Amino acid sequence: MRGREWSRPVRAARREVLSAAPELEEGRPPLLFVPGFGHGAWAFAEHWLGHAASRGFPAYAVSLRGHGGSEPAPQATLRAYAHDVVQVAAGLPRQAVLVGHGAGALVVAHALARYPARGAVLVAPVFGGWGVLGAALRRNPGGTLPAVFGGPLRLSRSQLFSRELPDEEARRHVARLGRAGRRAQWSLLGAPDAEPAVGAPPVLVLGSPDDRVVPASALTGVARRFGSAPLLFPGMGHDLMLDARWVEPIDAILDWLEKEPPTK
Repeated sequence: MRGREWSRPVRAARREVLSAAPELEEGRPPLLFVPGFGHGAWAFAEHWLGHAASRGFPAYAVSLRGHGGSEPAPQATLRAYAHDVVQVAAGLPRQAVLVGHGAGALVVAHALARYPARGAVLVAPVFGGWGVLGAALRRNPGGTLPAVFGGPLRLSRSQLFSRELPDEEARRHVARLGRAGRRAQWSLLGAPDAEPAVGAPPVLVLGSPDDRVVPASALTGVARRFGSAPLLFPGMGHDLMLDARWVEPIDAILDWLEKEPPTK
């Protein structure tokens, strides 16, 4: 047990958890979906929760504190978000697979050091750094620059979705976006690397080479950290779970899980 966990415990917070259960219980590992900054559990409830359940996987999505229907938390930190994930995962009936999207993938990477996951999936991972910030400033300066100084990060339709997604649907999703705590946002500029995962679970990294939030070089870099190459879905935007071809990445994730042997 880390001394800091005892001396400076994370404050408890009410968390929203949405779920979908398969018709038949087949003993498959539950999936815990972790949305990125500004997104809530709704982003996975739209398509991926029900689809995972239809293929026999119990599926859950958590809204990090300050997001979705969870308790407001304007001063939330990356550490608090990782705590949310660990607490929800620990309450699931079986050892879970953690699936993080965007900055939620960074949260999952830190949660893996505290929770013995069955496996992990990092979807369009935002691990931060100056390269990612530079790309965001070039593509969306008006929405990115305020976040550097503690304001809200505003993501645009062109950053999140492909042109295949109807404008009305894209606007509906963008209108639901919230904001992360400013301290959590700042952590993307200089967050320490996550500690090694408990039990060395298998990790799948996937994304799009056409992602306008995560540069291709950053996606490849995250995959290399985990000893693999990214699984790519050309033509899709950053929010793979909401884009027009949302079924392709979730089916790839479920196929991988069906082939991946259990961790020891």
